[in-house]
Amino acid sequence: MMAGHAYCVMIEGCQEVSDLGRASAWTAALSRWCSSQPGLVAFTGQCAVHRGQIMRLHGAFAAAVTEFDDAVRRYQAVGTPVAAGLALAERGDVLRLLGDLDAAEASYDRAAAHGFEPQPGLALLWLARGGTRAAAAAARRLVAEITDPVHRSRLLPAAVEIALATGDAGTARTLADELGRTATAFGCSALQAMAGYAAGGVELDAGDPAGALPYLRKARALWNALDGPYEAARAQMRIALALRALGDEGSAAAELNAARRVLEELGAEPAAREAAALLLPGVLPDGLTAREAEVLRLVAAGRSNAQIATALVLSEKTVARHLSNIFTKIGVSSRTAAAAYAFDRRLT
Repeated sequence: MMAGHAYCVMIEGCQEVSDLGRASAWTAALSRWCSSQPGLVAFTGQCAVHRGQIMRLHGAFAAAVTEFDDAVRRYQAVGTPVAAGLALAERGDVLRLLGDLDAAEASYDRAAAHGFEPQPGLALLWLARGGTRAAAAAARRLVAEITDPVHRSRLLPAAVEIALATGDAGTARTLADELGRTATAFGCSALQAMAGYAAGGVELDAGDPAGALPYLRKARALWNALDGPYEAARAQMRIALALRALGDEGSAAAELNAARRVLEELGAEPAAREAAALLLPGVLPDGLTAREAEVLRLVAAGRSNAQIATALVLSEKTVARHLSNIFTKIGVSSRTAAAAYAFDRRLT
C-alpha cells in the first residue's frame, strides 16, 4: 500500500508542476506495478487516470477517453467520488479538443456532480461556444481565488487564452508574464512551452509578430521534444500567423499545412478546421486583405465573432471592425450574404 501511495504522490506532483517527462516515466512504472497486483482497485483507478493524461499529451485522444472511462468505473467501485470527478473532468478536456462539445459538457457536468470543479476546461468550452462573458468571468474568479503558484501554473495558460479572446490585452500580458516567471522557477519543459505559447500570443495580439516568433518557436520545440503533437501544432499555427503578418506568405502556408495535417490525423477537428480556414487563395477579390479573408472564411464556417477572435488571436472589437470593412468592400449587409459570397468565390 505504501508503495502505491509513493507512486501516485510522485506522479501527481509531476502533473501539478507540468513535469510531463517525469510523469510519463513514473506512469509507466506504476502501470507495471499495478498489472502485477490487479486486486488493488484504487491504485488501478489512479493508474488509468495517469495513463489517460499521458495519452492525451501524446495525442492518443480516443485511447485517453477509454482510460478515463475505466478510471471512473474503478473509482466508483471503491467509493471515491471526487477522484471519479477528476477523471470525468480530464475526459471532458479530451472530448473538447476532439470537438464533441456536447459530450464534453456532459462529462464536465458529471464531474461537478461528483464534487470536482471542472475548471478551467469548462470555461474554455464556454469560450468555444461563443460564451465569452461566462468564460471571462470564470477566469477572473479563478485567478482571484487560486493563490498558490503550483495550482496557478495549471490555470494561467487557459486564463491567458481567455483574456486574449475577450480583448483584455492588459490582463493577458500580466498573466503571461507571471506564467513565464513561474515556468523559469519550476524549470519544467511543458510549463516553459505553455509560457512561450502564451507570451507569443500576447505579442501577436500587440502587433509585434517578430517579437512573438522566438517564444512560439521555443514552445513548438519543447512540445516536439515531449512528443506533444497537438500542442506543437497549435504553436505552429501561431508561428504561421506571425510569418504572415511579416509578409512571408509562403512560409506561413507551409506551416499551416503541416499543422493541419497533424491535427487531422489526431482527430482534433476544431483546431484542424481553424488551420484549414487560415489557408487562403493566392489572389483575393474586391480588395480584401489577407486578414479580412481569414475573418470572412470563418464567418462562412458559421463562427461567431468571439470564436473568430479566439481562432485568430484578436479582440472581438477588431473582428467587428474587420467585418464592417468586409461588408463595405463586397457590398453585402448580412453574415448570410457574406457567407454566400465566400462560397461563390471559393474562399471557404
